[in-house]
Amino acid sequence: MTDLLALAADPTAWIALVTLIAMEVVLGIDNLIFISILTNKLPEVHRARARRIGISLALVMRLALLGMVALIVKATAPVFAVLGHSFSWRDLILLAGGLFLIWKATKEIHHNTDTDPHPDVFEPKASIGFAAAIGQIIVLDIVFSVDSIITAVGMTEHVPIMVIAVVVTVGVMMVAATPLANFIHNNPTLVMLALGFLLLIGTMLVAEAFGAHMPKGYIYPAMAFSVAVERLNMRARRAQRKRRAGTDARGQPAAH
Repeated sequence: MTDLLALAADPTAWIALVTLIAMEVVLGIDNLIFISILTNKLPEVHRARARRIGISLALVMRLALLGMVALIVKATAPVFAVLGHSFSWRDLILLAGGLFLIWKATKEIHHNTDTDPHPDVFEPKASIGFAAAIGQIIVLDIVFSVDSIITAVGMTEHVPIMVIAVVVTVGVMMVAATPLANFIHNNPTLVMLALGFLLLIGTMLVAEAFGAHMPKGYIYPAMAFSVAVERLNMRARRAQRKRRAGTDARGQPAAH
């Protein structure tokens, strides 16, 4: 208790907490977008429950990993080398998660752009089962949780600060999950943008697994800019529909 009080009275600890929360929230965007896209493929009655379970599992995994901080630190130690490049357990997890994201995003992009009204019987169905959705969420939760905790360990040595940051971050994810999922569902053009974002994140995870560090500070502003441009496109399409609605079949202004 004395240590916690001393930590609470330390201004640098508060700065570290705020910085870590901001970083964890940014890192959580990837996890949240994946959960939103995946749960939107479920029947509507199961979507909210699947999101709650997926995000709750993310919290459990992060807290469990925090209880194994010593092992997490060792996860960055080289395990073996291939062609002169050393791989750690973290690299292997990021590689597996990145390849999974690339595969999943590519499959979803193919499904959304396929013009064949009669898909082959061997093609995967558009919808997925509840258990399958939770299973895929767990896979990505593990990847993003490891990345999140290693980031936290690199920013502070105080476990209480890490725990508070993780709990606050997952709370933000829980609040934002349904509005984000509904926004993506109600604006289908954003689905392709989100899938492109996941494809980019998957590629970045694979690159990091091979030692090529790509600062996310360059990626998220670009993504925010793309979303802003798409919002302008959506407004332009609504304006065009209103203008068409105000014109009769002969192309003359409708009578009021």
